[in-house]
Amino acid sequence: MDASMALTKAKVAGTKTVLLHLLLCLVIFYTLYYMIGSVCFGAFRLDTFDGLIPFDFKTEPSQSNSKYLVNLLSMELTYFTSGLLFAAVVKRWMWDYAITVTFVHVALTSAVMAEFPLIWQWWLAIGSGLFLMICNGQLVAYFACQDDQHYPILARS
Repeated sequence: MDASMALTKAKVAGTKTVLLHLLLCLVIFYTLYYMIGSVCFGAFRLDTFDGLIPFDFKTEPSQSNSKYLVNLLSMELTYFTSGLLFAAVVKRWMWDYAITVTFVHVALTSAVMAEFPLIWQWWLAIGSGLFLMICNGQLVAYFACQDDQHYPILARS
């Protein structure tokens, strides 16, 4: 009875830790998105800051459209830097948190914009950003956690 109770408490503690890490990753992601978005809006000298920047997939994709370029640059820079910061928070399973945050982001985007994004350029940007996030985060986690006995490292020859 004591062993099963300890196992149950360990599972609950593990679930709470995962949920806490996911919440922290979401806060980091959207905080960075708005910070980077506001810097990009200022750099491109746009007239008004669009509060829907993380969710806007309806802006016409064109190289001559400054708002589209700001949205794209903000997304890619957010994904790049989020990967670096996620690694500091989660240390392991970086790819899992990155994919989960992206799924939550797509769901929130669909809810905020009241439609599912079907624009292929937006999906390409999300996919490349996710790839950047995973690669950067895994590299940082790998090099930062080499001395951690709990971090799974490939066998060295």
